[in-house]
Amino acid sequence: MIRVYDELKQSLNGNVYINYPIKDNTYFKIGGEVDIFVEPSNEEELAETLSIIGDRISFYIIGNGTNLLFSDRGYRGVIIKIGDFFNGINVEGKKLTVGAGTLLSLTAKNAADKALKGMEFASGIPGYVGGAVAMNAGAYGGEMVNIVKTVRCMDYQGQVFNFTNEEMEFEYRNSRVFRNNLIVLSAELELENGDKKEIYDRINHLAERRRANQPLDKPSAGSTFKRPIEGFAAKLIEDSGLKGLRYRGAMVSDKHSGFVINDNNAKADDVLSLMRIVRETVYQKFGITLEPEVKIIGEEF
Repeated sequence: MIRVYDELKQSLNGNVYINYPIKDNTYFKIGGEVDIFVEPSNEEELAETLSIIGDRISFYIIGNGTNLLFSDRGYRGVIIKIGDFFNGINVEGKKLTVGAGTLLSLTAKNAADKALKGMEFASGIPGYVGGAVAMNAGAYGGEMVNIVKTVRCMDYQGQVFNFTNEEMEFEYRNSRVFRNNLIVLSAELELENGDKKEIYDRINHLAERRRANQPLDKPSAGSTFKRPIEGFAAKLIEDSGLKGLRYRGAMVSDKHSGFVINDNNAKADDVLSLMRIVRETVYQKFGITLEPEVKIIGEEF
């Protein structure tokens, strides 16, 4: 481990840390120390990072940490963050070329300023563009699949590829990024010309809906469970009588049952235990198995 750290430290201009507390890099504000934390400063350094790691140690790619739950015991390996070094927005006509480390909300605002419509649904999603593309993020009837034209990716061997929308094989909260072990570097989005006032009216309307219906004042990873084939996770949880249920520091939000929140210095084990209770109760009552939307790292569900 020390040798890998030393090699990364000597080879990269980006950030390299050892025994790094990960919780402040997640929206849950939960998690122990990771062995090594790396932020490559460009594509070449990302490829060099992957080359140094090779098969010597496990690694995991993160973005803005909006849908992650790290174990209290941390992560034994390297966490590679695709963040500020990979941000940037370039607008040409109706097309936006956006770096993977760019905030999705900032991208949506930039589009609105240019009177480009189609990204309003993403204006309140807190993640980076890279993660949003990878998981085909969506809200209020919109999804990334509807606006992505091409995606630039790197595989774990450091090779770079360009994929069309169709080649990305988008599905609900999934894409070929996860199936083929890829890292999103940037994406080209294609929007439509619209009326700037109408676009901002839509953004403001959705923002008000979020403030009214979601527990934005508490740490969470957003929607905890994926939408099942039948019904909606939040309604199934509420109809199971679980709204407001607490387990130590974790809580099923009493504002939106689809969110498990860090209500009082919760540990990962608190959240996982509450998720198990929710899943088991919903299955017993409705025969439906809820699958986690939050990515659980360093701990089996």
